[in-house]
Amino acid sequence: MTKTLISLILAMITLPVCAQKNPFVQVINGHFERVGKPYYYVGTNFWYGAIIGSEGQGGNRKRLCNELDKMKSMGIDNLRILVGADGERGVKTKVEPTLQIAPGVYNDTILAGLDYLLKEMGKRKMVAVLYLNNSWEWSGGYGFYLEQAGKGKAPQPNEDGYPAYMEFVSQYANNAKAHQLFYDYVRFIVGRTNRYTGKKYVDDPAIMSWQIGNEPRAFNKDYLPAFERWLCETSAIIRSMDKNHLISVGSEGKWGCEGDIQCYERICADKNIDYCNIHLWPYNWSWARKDHLIEDLDISCKNTKEYIDEHLAVCARLNKPLVMEEFGYPRDGFVFDLNTPTKGRDGYYKYVFSLVADNAETGGYFAGCNFWGWGGFAKPKHVQWQVGDDYTGDPAQEEQGLNSVFASDVSTLNIVKEQVDRMKKIGNR
Repeated sequence: MTKTLISLILAMITLPVCAQKNPFVQVINGHFERVGKPYYYVGTNFWYGAIIGSEGQGGNRKRLCNELDKMKSMGIDNLRILVGADGERGVKTKVEPTLQIAPGVYNDTILAGLDYLLKEMGKRKMVAVLYLNNSWEWSGGYGFYLEQAGKGKAPQPNEDGYPAYMEFVSQYANNAKAHQLFYDYVRFIVGRTNRYTGKKYVDDPAIMSWQIGNEPRAFNKDYLPAFERWLCETSAIIRSMDKNHLISVGSEGKWGCEGDIQCYERICADKNIDYCNIHLWPYNWSWARKDHLIEDLDISCKNTKEYIDEHLAVCARLNKPLVMEEFGYPRDGFVFDLNTPTKGRDGYYKYVFSLVADNAETGGYFAGCNFWGWGGFAKPKHVQWQVGDDYTGDPAQEEQGLNSVFASDVSTLNIVKEQVDRMKKIGNR
């Protein structure tokens, strides 16, 4: 047998292995890649996905599949999802049912819902960013862990005000017991095996990223060093268990680091953090007034561009992609009814989406965005969410319809699809 024939046979044997693409979303030289192609995206927040994926309270698997099909039809394939809420039920401004009822005590129906959600997303080639904690009251998070660490009852912002709540949860950055309870939870979730697919979570390409928390903050400049250590410890634990998936912080950016851009750069520079996040809320940050939402659109876009650019400079130094994974704009007139126009929101969304698409064309670091949030086929019954109501993109502490994008918001969905199609053309070049 000639050397040429032997070489040809060896090449034929090894070709399928060489041709196989990594199924996980990766960061390669500062940019996302998915199955060997550049990955720029318009995604959404779908925080309640695991709840409606369950067969218990709040579950609706038919709706879940309809929602996934609707998003997929528009090219939305990246969903940012809450793993589960913590603590007692019956709290007016908190998501329920909760997943972690007490430390190490889990609601198995929600775990089944998460398993089912990931199975259905995998079938549709969609990917999830799963966040594990929350600095805010609406899913437990910081307040729950501090209560369990013996710090007393967490104040409720709707009753006691946000200053009281933020002062209480600022203790989290320095509380080793609260951290340990959270680490136990992280190990439990990351170490799971999906009951429906038989896949270990660490081996499931339907997960894009483990995210430490939703808008983690120190809530006090003096506590920034402790806050940074906690994030570093958490990312190290996740990485020790999972070599396949990306890890992210979930930060708002400088806004979530007590205005300290150097702190933001340090937490993003962690060797286990694969990409950077920012959140941006023109109304919440007083860039847009509730009675001048359309008139304030230009200044909102200008300030948005400046905020993104400041964080893109950090990404360029670190050679890591940036995702704006939360942003919203209220319906016109600050009215929550589904029939209310969305001219201001449409203008803001189009501006943000176009920035991502522009970066896709130039190979820039601004790689994706997840608008807040997907309301889909929900039909809100009350301004304040009540048990038994449909879940929308607005958690229980916010007016239902405030920032949700519903299936009936045709003008908004057309803008989404237009920019998704633009990015897909770039990725297929």
